[in-house]
Amino acid sequence: MTEEDLSKEKVNLETSKIAWIELQRVFASGLAVNIAPELDLIDVADAFSKDNKLLVENWMKNQQVHLVTDQQAALWIKNDAMMWAVVIKPWVLVQAIED
Repeated sequence: MTEEDLSKEKVNLETSKIAWIELQRVFASGLAVNIAPELDLIDVADAFSKDNKLLVENWMKNQQVHLVTDQQAALWIKNDAMMWAVVIKPWVLVQAIED
């Protein structure tokens, strides 16, 4: 395994399913980052952990990575949404689980 593979494997092992309602304190702190469904959460988390600014800025420019909005949070609470989540300090990256 390469160092890159090991890094992504570590991120993958730290990723878990969690109800959005359990992440309200993170959201209220402004630290919940939404990851668009077309992106791979592990790839994004890996880029965050390696401080890959060019890649992250590109995703942000395309609105694929952004802080969770009040509207998203309200909808997720209403729908009792489940998320994939991973902590890349200080951020918690979340991606809604599509039904």
